[in-house]
Amino acid sequence: MDIALLLEWTIKSLIILVVFVVLGAAYLTYFERRVLARFQVRIGPNRAGPLGLLQPIADTVKLIFKEDLIPAQADKVLFILAPVITVIPAMILLAVIPLGPEVAGIRLDLAADINVGVLYIMAVASIAVYGITIAGWSSANKYALMGGIRATAQMISYELALALAFVGPILLTDSPNPMSVNEIVQAQHGLWFVVLQPVGFLIYIMAAVAEINRAPFDMPEAEQELTAGYHTEYSGMKFALFYLAEYGKMLVVSFIGATLFLGGYWGPFVGRFPLLGPVYLLAKVLVLLYFIVWLRATFPRIRYDKLMAFGWKFMLPLAILNVMVTATVIVLVGG
Repeated sequence: MDIALLLEWTIKSLIILVVFVVLGAAYLTYFERRVLARFQVRIGPNRAGPLGLLQPIADTVKLIFKEDLIPAQADKVLFILAPVITVIPAMILLAVIPLGPEVAGIRLDLAADINVGVLYIMAVASIAVYGITIAGWSSANKYALMGGIRATAQMISYELALALAFVGPILLTDSPNPMSVNEIVQAQHGLWFVVLQPVGFLIYIMAAVAEINRAPFDMPEAEQELTAGYHTEYSGMKFALFYLAEYGKMLVVSFIGATLFLGGYWGPFVGRFPLLGPVYLLAKVLVLLYFIVWLRATFPRIRYDKLMAFGWKFMLPLAILNVMVTATVIVLVGG
């Protein structure tokens, strides 16, 4: 194997794991707490470091030294594997997201441009449900089991609408490889797909928020009914891994949404100054992250039967209708 290629893959893997996932997810907790504090007219974290910037590090150190407990009746192997299975998808989903155009012949992607990038995203994202289900079952706790079952039903239900939201950008991409994420970004050079697919974009955002169990769709963690849900029996770093997965997936769905609907790295003067591409992409990601936090600050938790009815009776039919209308318009305009 080419040493230079192996070194490139190693560097990109470290960037994904350390910068985007671990540090990104850690400081996303700080970002969320500060934004929520502004919404609720309070201060937020400001003790650890200047402006509280060392708070995520302080929380991490605290969790590392907390006692790690495993219930006596738990399936110990699965109990340990569950948080690992949950966090892995968040770490590898960013591999197909292009960060910018070529600069001096070097592509600014994180890992690879595969011709079925969208299919890769959908396949890897579906893995997380196994970790949550296993966590609930292996804990030997009825509240954790109920939280795992709720999470499984919710994630599978909203995955259908989420997958159908991807179909719009695929149909609009006039390319031999319309499932390539890079080709989808290139197709938005002149016009972002959110203009042509506003309904598809809203479906994607709502389904993605439900998929990662964020408020107001966080019923699998409803403390008034389930204590803490599927992670009730977890402590220490195993508990931290579940939150690393949640905030990592927040980051991932924002990158995917910005890439599929908001033009990815395209913006003014990117053609002349390619290094502006990553800046524009990160700005779009921050806007989507702010919106996700805004939802948490604004809406109360939805009752579970209403949540499932919203997914099956509204989101799924709307997603199917959006695909049908999009395909019809493309055929009529193309014809």
